[in-house]
Amino acid sequence: MSIRKSLIALSLVATALSAVAAGDADRVQSIQLKDGTTLHHYKDGKMAMEDKTGNVLYMQEGAKMEAADGKTITMSGNEVARLYVEKYQANRP
Repeated sequence: MSIRKSLIALSLVATALSAVAAGDADRVQSIQLKDGTTLHHYKDGKMAMEDKTGNVLYMQEGAKMEAADGKTITMSGNEVARLYVEKYQANRP
């Protein structure tokens, strides 16, 4: 294997490992909503949502939600793919 191919392979592995390690590190908080769903808020200000059973939900940007404590939250972004990948990596054997 040439040095160039080795460097390319090493950079791909390093990128994949950093993505796996980032997972929950980007999550600032998880907020329980009144209807039983959970809203995950990330460092970059975007959000993702999952239902009571842990399934990832699509939520329209700008939608209003009510937290369990009565506070109103407006959806910012829709990180369906990010949450799905986090859940997939956490449940991988």
